[in-house]
Amino acid sequence: MGETHARIRQTADDVPIRDAATLILVRDPETAPRILMGQRGKSAVFMADKFVFPGGRVDPADEALDVALSDRCRDRLGVQSERRPDAIAAAALRELHEETGQTLSSAASGLHFFFRAITPPGRPRRFDARFFLADAAHLSSDPDHFAPTEAELSHLQWVPLGEIRALNLPFITRIVLAELERHLPRVDAPDKVAFIRNDDPLSGVIWL
Repeated sequence: MGETHARIRQTADDVPIRDAATLILVRDPETAPRILMGQRGKSAVFMADKFVFPGGRVDPADEALDVALSDRCRDRLGVQSERRPDAIAAAALRELHEETGQTLSSAASGLHFFFRAITPPGRPRRFDARFFLADAAHLSSDPDHFAPTEAELSHLQWVPLGEIRALNLPFITRIVLAELERHLPRVDAPDKVAFIRNDDPLSGVIWL
């Protein structure tokens, strides 16, 4: 992968790795946790027909935004990354709103950096995805009203944690869910953040 992670990195398989952000939004974490998820279209180039958390790539406009993050989250987001931590977090908040109509305030987002993974080689698109965790109690919107401005996700719903694995999920989502199950009912920053690099056959998990 090189010594640093560029904003768009060209790889040996000629598929650029783009920075991305995903948001795991948890409702009622202490009593009956439910996770906000939606289904990608059958014709989507990437993860077609899969149920996923809201998210997408970091856009240039995200670079100008500031987000309330702890120093711990900023430090972890800065490891092997040339992106501003605020830009990555801003992308997660923007994608949440665009894909679901739900809103978290950037000034009091309650976001916590939770997981990171790079799409393995051989896929049509590759992303360096940072997963954030937040409690739905921080929403400034009605959690039962979905009004997306983009049509990337359908069947938006709060899925009970115990029922998620019955859905058509990407492999990486199942790994993230395993970490989430260990972490709940906490919705704060994890003690350590798993980073799955997928940059060579021997690469394992780096703990941030």
